[in-house]
Amino acid sequence: MENKPIVTCGGDQALFTSLYTPLAQQLPREPMEWRRTYGRAPKMIHLEANFVQFKEELLPKEGNKALLTFPFLHIYWTDCCDTEAYKGSVKEDMARWQNSLRLHGSVDWVIVVVETNDAKKKNKTNILPRSSIVDKIRNDFCNKQNDRCVVLSDPLKDSSRSQESWSSFLLKLRTLLLMSFTKNLGRFEDDMRTLREKRTQPGWSFCEYFMVQEELAFVFEMLQQFEDALVQYDELDALFTQYVLNFGAGDGANWLGSFCAPVRNWSGLLLRRPIDMEKRDGIQRGEASLLDLRSYLFSRQCTLLIFLQRPWEVTQRALELLHNCVQELHLLEVSVLEGALDCWVFLSCLEVLHRIEGCCDQAQLAANCSHTVGLWAYATDKLKSLGELCGLVSEKGPTSEDLNRTVDLLAGLGDERPETINSLQSPYKKLKEALSSVEAFERHYLELSHAAMEMYKDISRLRSARLVGKSLAEFYMRKGDPERAEVFLQDALKSYVSEGWSLPVTHTRRNIAECQKLLGRTEDYLQTCALLAGDANLTDEERKNSCQEILSFSSKSSDKSQKVTLGMNAFAQLTRLQFLPSTASVHSGAVLQVELSLRCLMPVPVRIQQLSASILFSLEQAGTHGRTKGAPRQANPGTVHFTQAHPSGNAVPASASTPSLELDEIQDRSPSDDSLNSTGIICKNAHLVMRRRDSGSSPDTGNCVSPPSVTVDDSAQMLKVQDVTLEPGNNTVVFTAPSGDPGTYTLRQLCATVGQVQFVLPHIYPLIQYEVYSQEPQLTVEPLSEPLLAGLPQSVRFTLLTGHYAVKKGDALQLSNSDAMPLLPSTSCRASILKCVGESPLSIQSSEKVTSISLPPTPPYHTLEFHLEVLCVIPPGPDRPPNERLTNGEVRHRPRSYSHPDTPMTAIDQRMSIDCPWSIYSTLLPLTFYIPFKTKHSLLSAGNRKYIQVCVQNVSDANFQLAELNLCEKQQASLELQSLNTKAQQVVCSKQSVFCLWEVRWKEDLPSCLQCVFSASFSPLGQHGPSFKPFLYQFQLDRVTTLYSVRAEILPATGEQQCRSGTLCGLEVCITRLTEPAEGELGEESKTDADGLRTTKLMYE
Repeated sequence: MENKPIVTCGGDQALFTSLYTPLAQQLPREPMEWRRTYGRAPKMIHLEANFVQFKEELLPKEGNKALLTFPFLHIYWTDCCDTEAYKGSVKEDMARWQNSLRLHGSVDWVIVVVETNDAKKKNKTNILPRSSIVDKIRNDFCNKQNDRCVVLSDPLKDSSRSQESWSSFLLKLRTLLLMSFTKNLGRFEDDMRTLREKRTQPGWSFCEYFMVQEELAFVFEMLQQFEDALVQYDELDALFTQYVLNFGAGDGANWLGSFCAPVRNWSGLLLRRPIDMEKRDGIQRGEASLLDLRSYLFSRQCTLLIFLQRPWEVTQRALELLHNCVQELHLLEVSVLEGALDCWVFLSCLEVLHRIEGCCDQAQLAANCSHTVGLWAYATDKLKSLGELCGLVSEKGPTSEDLNRTVDLLAGLGDERPETINSLQSPYKKLKEALSSVEAFERHYLELSHAAMEMYKDISRLRSARLVGKSLAEFYMRKGDPERAEVFLQDALKSYVSEGWSLPVTHTRRNIAECQKLLGRTEDYLQTCALLAGDANLTDEERKNSCQEILSFSSKSSDKSQKVTLGMNAFAQLTRLQFLPSTASVHSGAVLQVELSLRCLMPVPVRIQQLSASILFSLEQAGTHGRTKGAPRQANPGTVHFTQAHPSGNAVPASASTPSLELDEIQDRSPSDDSLNSTGIICKNAHLVMRRRDSGSSPDTGNCVSPPSVTVDDSAQMLKVQDVTLEPGNNTVVFTAPSGDPGTYTLRQLCATVGQVQFVLPHIYPLIQYEVYSQEPQLTVEPLSEPLLAGLPQSVRFTLLTGHYAVKKGDALQLSNSDAMPLLPSTSCRASILKCVGESPLSIQSSEKVTSISLPPTPPYHTLEFHLEVLCVIPPGPDRPPNERLTNGEVRHRPRSYSHPDTPMTAIDQRMSIDCPWSIYSTLLPLTFYIPFKTKHSLLSAGNRKYIQVCVQNVSDANFQLAELNLCEKQQASLELQSLNTKAQQVVCSKQSVFCLWEVRWKEDLPSCLQCVFSASFSPLGQHGPSFKPFLYQFQLDRVTTLYSVRAEILPATGEQQCRSGTLCGLEVCITRLTEPAEGELGEESKTDADGLRTTKLMYE
């Protein structure tokens, strides 16, 4: 658009003509700051002007608000320097010019006086100084506006004076022009605002208001303020849209009636002209249709966006416009020929694309195809709709009715526009050619479809690409080409299944089934039918039809070569598995039942000839040879609940790992009064929730797009059940599992056979295992009560886990007898067989070396228990007898007492050697006994008399009664030990002590070493009919002889008879040696001082 602000030039036209070129060139060179009203930000603009000769017809008439034809400034040019000339003609002409401006209310004018040296020379006698002429003009015409008269000196000369004059003149001209422009533009905006506020009054016309605001847009465009011009069109767009929405809500304006007229022309957008004057004239006359108004409005927006170098915004706005126009026509209930809108949208899409291609190179188009692909896809969709409408997609071709409809649609396009007549690829020619024949339509449709798909793939929008592919599949189905159709349908189904779109999955699978049936792919067809039969989105009748397809095939032939293997998840789902017993571990030969819970997805009961589960057997070392008590078998879960594999027809989550939505509320509030305008919800992690998951496949076979080929596992061992009828919903089936060989059994596959169809679950997950074990017999001994006390009869329990061994009549345990821990005979000992809940007598025969225990017959994998009493002899002392050998030749290990960290009692470890009939090796079983007493001894001296004291401390938790306390020498009786204990029996409670004392008397010399034996009998306190058991304690006393006698006496101070407190007293100690030192002691311990005194070392404790 080449409009410029109009500036009229009066006065000397020849003078102006001579200055026009430099004036037009220099005026826009320097920018001016434009300060706008209402606080809007200032802008720097370059002013241009359209200089025209002054005519009174150019002056605005009253009521004319057009800004494009409005003269913003009036200039009067003169180079008069002669007084007579000024008075004779110039002054009168200037007055006439000014009166004309005054009559039309124009106050923006300037008088330019051009001074040249040539004029001075010609009229040298009559001229006045230049200042006199300028002063006269200012006095005659400018009054108080002296700045309205400007002097331009030697404008055509190249001198510094001329340049300064030009600069001053241009600055003044720009300032006056900008002032006039701001003033008149502000007045125009006020008038426009007033007109807009009257929109609720009767008789208000949108078309009139449209022309007014567009005038403002033209002015901004004239000033190259394209952003401001675009705002004017956006405001018009929003205002019209609001009226249409109000009309749809029941609040319609009268002027909208003109836009409700039937659409007669659908030639599409025209973007190759800056201004479509034909449509603009229609809007100005109020005769434009809705499509005309929208087309013109968008063409202007497109032009301004191209000027702003924002071509990609054009495509975005175009897509919104096309969708909105379709909706607006429905809201306004405009009568449109069927297919006309499709033609208009198709032409408009291609027109926008051609316009963008005209202003961008190929590299830019390829890099920004994300902005244009929406238009390609929309054009493809509309062309397909036109093809279906005109009969160009069907196998039979168009009918006569379709041909008539095509003629009507082409007639509404009108003649081709002059701008595109010479273009071979114009939208008009493409549409006309596509509707002319089936072959041309197919060529154009496939070209557009593949172009849209490639663009979507280039920008990684695979969902959209597959949506276009699904549309292509429908096209191929209509053309009778199911093979090509299935490829696109499977591709689309992959997206729907992975993202959990339930209804599209159902619809697409139904189309795929139709393709597979036409192609004769029986196995794929039956698999899809199984998926559809379990699809809850279909009606019961449709599901039953799909199920009947499977049942019909399964009963056709008995030829095994025609067996078809399908995935089970489309037929039934495994929900729960339970083992009976729940340990999922049994011994070899035991009965183990497996209970399966299945949810049948079929709409009718289905009879299954065989339901089987294949088993993988693996031999484990632990399962064959048994495990020790310290390494128990790893427990398998007795009940397993399977994750519900969602049926194909139901809405499913895209993945179990899909993150949950993180939603947040957003509010739009008014900046003025903080009132709430709108509110909404935003997903903060949409990039995670909506991310593409095509690379990952769903683990659910039922949801697979093309179920992989399933191989039936022919295992030697299987769980089988015959003739089962699965009802719709939950079912329970019980199997008996094989348990012959010990090892681990893993369930691998589940297979349901229905005639010639096998439904197979290829992998049962999570892993399901049960264990069959063959356990070696195990014999354990444990006390009936803790702790075992040495010296007293204690009951112990023998537990025999028979394992795989069957105890026969005559089998016996051979226990090697030990002096330190003999087995006490019993006449009424019985053995309990736990699983049979019975008892049998136990025969015990004892000899000097061996005790034989005859066992009752016991089946395998039963527990045999019996109780025996044992007695651990308390060791008398440190002497150890010579080693003995057991009956099997092994050296008997004598028990060793030691202090236990957890109890104050002294512990004694005993080992019992047992020969078992099922093993050639002896079994050593440990038992730990605790001595209930701690015994200490001490030697006491009183002068020449000696005493031996024995302390017996009860360190156990039981109370005991002591009797027959005695102390004697171990070997020779050279001494007399006289007991000073008065009581024959003593009670020693828990954690208490008893002290015993004997006086030592001798006739001959006292030996230096004494070996003594302390003996007593003890019995638990409170026991009925107490039976005392012996207790011996051997000890040795060294250095019995007294070496020194010590006497000490405290003497009072000198002169005192008694010791008094506070006075110093004397201590007299007398140490007397009672025995002579040995020969070695004399030389080592004695030294003689120079005075003859002897020093002796005294060792005392």
